[in-house]
Amino acid sequence: MKLALFAPSPRARRLANSLIPLLGKEVSCWSKADPQGLPSPWQAYGDPKDPTAPGSLAEAVAQTWPQVQGCLFILAAGSVVRLIAPLLQDKQRDPAVVVVDEAGRWAISLCGGHVGGADALARQVAATLGAQPVLTSASEGLGIPPLDLLGDPYGWRRGAGDWNGVAAALTRGEPVAVHQTCGTRLWRQAWPADHPLVASSPPHPVAQIWIGEYLSPATGIPTVHWHPRVLWVGVGCERGTTRAWLEGSLRRLFQAQGLAFEAIAGLATLELKQNEPGLLELAQAYGWPIEFFSAEALAGIPVPHPSEAVRQAVGTPSVAEAAALLAAQRWSGEDNPAQGRATLVCPKQIFTSESEGACTLAIARAAREYSPRAGHLWLIGIGPGDPAQLTLAARLALAQAEVVIGYQLYLDLVAPLLHPGQICEAFPITQEVQRAQRAIALAQQGLQVAVISSGDAGIYGMAGLVLEYLARSGWDGIRPSLEVLPGISALQAAAARLGAPLMQDFCAISLSDRLTPWPAIEQRLQAAAQADFVVALYNPRSRQRLDPFLKALQIFRWARPTHTPVAVARNLYRPGEAIHLTTLGELDPEQVDMFTLVLIGSSQTFRYGSRLITLRGYRL
Repeated sequence: MKLALFAPSPRARRLANSLIPLLGKEVSCWSKADPQGLPSPWQAYGDPKDPTAPGSLAEAVAQTWPQVQGCLFILAAGSVVRLIAPLLQDKQRDPAVVVVDEAGRWAISLCGGHVGGADALARQVAATLGAQPVLTSASEGLGIPPLDLLGDPYGWRRGAGDWNGVAAALTRGEPVAVHQTCGTRLWRQAWPADHPLVASSPPHPVAQIWIGEYLSPATGIPTVHWHPRVLWVGVGCERGTTRAWLEGSLRRLFQAQGLAFEAIAGLATLELKQNEPGLLELAQAYGWPIEFFSAEALAGIPVPHPSEAVRQAVGTPSVAEAAALLAAQRWSGEDNPAQGRATLVCPKQIFTSESEGACTLAIARAAREYSPRAGHLWLIGIGPGDPAQLTLAARLALAQAEVVIGYQLYLDLVAPLLHPGQICEAFPITQEVQRAQRAIALAQQGLQVAVISSGDAGIYGMAGLVLEYLARSGWDGIRPSLEVLPGISALQAAAARLGAPLMQDFCAISLSDRLTPWPAIEQRLQAAAQADFVVALYNPRSRQRLDPFLKALQIFRWARPTHTPVAVARNLYRPGEAIHLTTLGELDPEQVDMFTLVLIGSSQTFRYGSRLITLRGYRL
């Protein structure tokens, strides 16, 4: 997204400097000329020394307006309204406009909230500054996803329709019908469970959302179209067939069949056509992938209309039908029967022109839509639970994620940072494997997925499991892309509350034997106890696991003095936080549960009031 950033005053410019790294490389930065000059990357307007520069802020805005997809102002909202008023045309063409006050308290989505991306930009800016996003669209107020962005996460394409009419019906709470023939139903999870659009199919709708590969019949009510990209077009053509003839033939075929041109996923043909100019130009014009298959592969696909003449010419009895079916089968994942099967929805049709060439076209439908998006995984440590302890990187990721996956308690903790349109999937605490597999599957479909763990994702969190399953699947390290975002671990949170207990070497040991055999845990406990580490015990005790903590306590009491300081920290930075200081000899196991971290001091740890301090070794 190419952006323009306007910060007229020095104070606004200082605030803007913290946003520039967020905005990326394609940003032009404007500020009022300064006698001392402006540092890079700022450009000046109103500079008497530079006659080529815009003479005023209004001129700078007018100059950049047609060149960018978004404008970010650090200025009073009223001033921005007056600046952009003469430039506004319609929401499909105008850039997104976001306004931030000079104090950095508010990030206002002023224009182009949905399609323009202003709402998303305002959320990201707010997360960076610790500001409050101000979003005033009707869908935001209703807590529902924007209708005109509904299919974007899944790679769907928008078709024609009365978008304002259907959106108005939703806003008024009137009955709106959904007709869906293909594509994922995952979008329904982004809507409130009790919303009438999801909960029922009204008998007398006043508007309609049509999701499918076909064009809707005339209904007389406002209708909008979203088209999942499920149709693969098999193409056979003479050498030198023009792009214009191919495209015109394809449009005529789709119109005759009542199919949506926007539902095309890609093209498929014979390997011999890898350098066919017209075919390559057509695919490039619409961003369609082309699948090239060998004659041997195509010959193995049963088709309704094989041709001996074609077999004699290129080594396979079918090009168009076989290529369409094979591409649709591959994208359907037919090695997994649950995905469904590919079907031929239009057998081959021949189109000839004396001057522009000839082509044969066939159309197959895949059981799963194609998405050009690469998908992304964020593995996020949300810290101990208080939003104030969440990193900026984690806040930005949660603002951008389309799906958030985690244990229900963790989803509840980050709920204030989520927004309408996001899909939240909760898994029980024992279903970490299912959590990882689900996140990977969604990212492979092109979605931006956040997997949240308490504390740090890389310390007894989900990062290891997700990466392990990616590695097992032969992940190329590129698609989906992946980031691990660190969080404040329970060990760090406890140390901060206690003072300075980790000033010497320390270690962490989980007492859960669900994934690690108890003999291995016991060996580590004995080694740590004798090595005089400060030791943090994670997952110390549950209702079903009573013995491991008692055995661990026995090991440390044998290896260390009974007066060794111990802290029992529960629900740190959450409601119900409790920290109890005791000693190894007086520690009561009944004070310990799965929400507790037990910190055992070393020989260099001492208690001072409500603090634990481990000597670093400085000479004082």
